[in-house]
Amino acid sequence: MSSSSPTDTAAPYVVDDFGSALQVLSDGTVVRSPPPPLQPPDVNDGRVQWKDAVYDAGRGLGLRMYRPHRRDVADDGEDGKHPVLVYFHGGGFCVGSYSLPKDYAVCLRLAAELPAVVLSFDYRLAPEHRLPAAHEDAAAALLWLRDQLTSGSDDSWLAGSADSRRVFVSGVSAGGSLAHHMAVRFGTSGLEPAASIAGYILLMPGLFSAEPTQSELDTPDTAWLTREMFDRFFRLGMPAGASRDNPLVNPFGPGSPSLEPTCVGRMLVVAAERDLFRDRNVEYAERMKAMGKDVELVVFAGQEHGFFGADPASGADGELVRVISRFVERDGDGPA
Repeated sequence: MSSSSPTDTAAPYVVDDFGSALQVLSDGTVVRSPPPPLQPPDVNDGRVQWKDAVYDAGRGLGLRMYRPHRRDVADDGEDGKHPVLVYFHGGGFCVGSYSLPKDYAVCLRLAAELPAVVLSFDYRLAPEHRLPAAHEDAAAALLWLRDQLTSGSDDSWLAGSADSRRVFVSGVSAGGSLAHHMAVRFGTSGLEPAASIAGYILLMPGLFSAEPTQSELDTPDTAWLTREMFDRFFRLGMPAGASRDNPLVNPFGPGSPSLEPTCVGRMLVVAAERDLFRDRNVEYAERMKAMGKDVELVVFAGQEHGFFGADPASGADGELVRVISRFVERDGDGPA
């Protein structure tokens, strides 16, 4: 006759808690909140149209597309086409979605004020899908864009509005890390002949190494992104046993590919002064500049990680949109 200890029959309990967004139980079960409603809170003033689409039906991955209303060509003499901004959300590779109200508001504003066609892509999340799953999905998203621009099959949303010669790949936090890896993989010519990638925009990218920086050590427990929270994201998002010098997260680690031969076009790196990633972001930009890359670095004083979209009415949000707009509109003949 066998017996069982109390722990054998105990109900699973929460071992990693990110609120309603994600809970991991002791038996490995992952609990996520249902996706947000299809119709987000309406902050659209009518300047932008948007709709949802699917770019990988097999994996159930979608995107939200935004475009400014077509302008009267007779009035301004332009062809009505806009640069394309690919946007990857943040969330430590564990949480987040294009359909969250914050991401909706950010992309809506970028589409209206740059102006640009903005494509906000979802990707698979950890711990169900650890890295490099998100990298694979980001690459698939760019290839989907290439195919759409080639075929013009998407109700002319892209063919009629997108300037395929001015594609910019961007992302915030984990999404900024994805933008870096897409720069390594695609450079400026990886979508030819359908499109040209004019540059990359890395907003507070999640890049780091095994040796902590001063900005990491100085991050208080009251920060929006703490070292403890980051540690949990790392543990859940990375392959088992991976170190912080893994090429997936450290672009200058011992096993990382050289960035010297990579043609990234123009690059904008945005850092936040009170972000634990600040020092790594600054180092990344400076090392890329030392390689002769056309890199612009902007550090936002007094701001924390992920500030973009936290307060849409803030001066920092408005200034960041202006920084991105100037970068997108700048001619690619040299640093600003």
